[in-house]
Amino acid sequence: MSTQSSNFGWKAVCSIIGALSCAVIYLGSASAALCKDLSTSDSDDDDGSNASSTPSIYLDMRTSYATVPAGSLPIGFGNTALFTALQTLALARSNPLPVLPNSLPLASRQSIAVDLPLTVDVNDKVSLYAGVSGTTTSTSIQGWSPLDITSWNVGFQAELYSQNGGSIPTITWQSTITESIPNGLAATTTFNNVLEFSYAFDADETRGLLAGMQDTRVEVAAAPARIHPSLVGYVGGYYQWPNNWKFTGRLGIQSFGGAQLLNLTPIQAFTQPILRLDIDRMDDDDNRLFGITAQIVWVPKPAYQLTLRTPLYFVRN
Repeated sequence: MSTQSSNFGWKAVCSIIGALSCAVIYLGSASAALCKDLSTSDSDDDDGSNASSTPSIYLDMRTSYATVPAGSLPIGFGNTALFTALQTLALARSNPLPVLPNSLPLASRQSIAVDLPLTVDVNDKVSLYAGVSGTTTSTSIQGWSPLDITSWNVGFQAELYSQNGGSIPTITWQSTITESIPNGLAATTTFNNVLEFSYAFDADETRGLLAGMQDTRVEVAAAPARIHPSLVGYVGGYYQWPNNWKFTGRLGIQSFGGAQLLNLTPIQAFTQPILRLDIDRMDDDDNRLFGITAQIVWVPKPAYQLTLRTPLYFVRN
């Protein structure tokens, strides 16, 4: 059974990578053709404007560590791959056979995840991404599991409206679908949607305010298990120094509807604070070179997550 699951996982990974490669090639070819057409139709365009229409292509590598207290599930801001790994671990460690309810408590867990979404910044307003995530997890009664491919994800981020010095803030929408690997009794599909408003105080958008909301919904393959939606509302702000270091902070409230994972003790609903802090090193074109994210989620006890972002650029605009 484990060999079949492993083969299925790697076949899925190969299929995703193959499809993503075709998409990248298509986007690159389309952008190159567009650049050629623009340069032919308008001889007054300089080389810089032609180069700017070439999409940035990079592997947005993220390495995360998280610790979660007993009897709870982490959701928080983003990183649905890590959430998927921890909830799948909870499902897989439970007994699928009918037993008395409330018989198995959900143990505390730790996890290390490596996310590898190949990202294409089609332009300065639209980004497409897809990739796989590998995780290793540990519980208070068992050691660390081998690092393995545990999910794939696909999504996009689009700027629906640009402030451009006006009074209406920039509006951004991001959607991500994350599917656990392999598909089985404990398989989950996570839908994560974020709507964010950003109001800049200057034309260069180096300082401003943020407000937004996130909706996370999980579908579980196992009929007896159910994870209710999670909603996050938050406010925050950002500041970018002249040396291109950028700080962003978000503080909000998360409302989680609770969960029933097979025969585990039901996870109670809660409404608790959530805090996320980001420090990024940007270049002159606002491409991220390096980043660190620290997050505390009360679920209802504190769960901690630290993420290191080290994007690997193939093409940087």
